[in-house]
Amino acid sequence: MVKLTVLYHHPTDPAAFESYYAATHMPLAGKMDVRRIETAKVTGAPDGSKPAFYRTAELYFDDAAHMQRSTAAPEAKAAVADIRNFASGGVTLLVSEVDG
Repeated sequence: MVKLTVLYHHPTDPAAFESYYAATHMPLAGKMDVRRIETAKVTGAPDGSKPAFYRTAELYFDDAAHMQRSTAAPEAKAAVADIRNFASGGVTLLVSEVDG
């Protein structure tokens, strides 16, 4: 299994981010061909300091070929293009092979 992790940096307006993310972006992302999507709002760092990231999203695929097909589809391209509409802090993307 392969996952695409989206690490959202802190937005300039968290309330606007959350509103847009829930009402607009996640419905777009939900149209992608994925096994599952897991999202989380980061609440802190272990030492109590401000966390490096604001929110995470993990998209799971059967394998690298499934991820390539999915991310090449129009639904994925629309979701990726939409990121600039709300992620004012920017994003970091990671691709990982899941261990078991």
